[in-house]
Amino acid sequence: MNLLLIIVAVVAVVLLITGGLVESLQFLLWVGIVLAIIAVIMFLLRSISGRKSV
Repeated sequence: MNLLLIIVAVVAVVLLITGGLVESLQFLLWVGIVLAIIAVIMFLLRSISGRKSV
């Protein structure tokens, strides 16, 4: 689960940078924001629940 969270966060950052630099691909900015929000929610749920899944 932790690896999935890292992968989603990296993809979100890459899409945010790409969406910010390339005006014609501005929809990637929104995709990056959504993925970043999902990554934060997953992290919070994992830390609140206290489960230690590998």
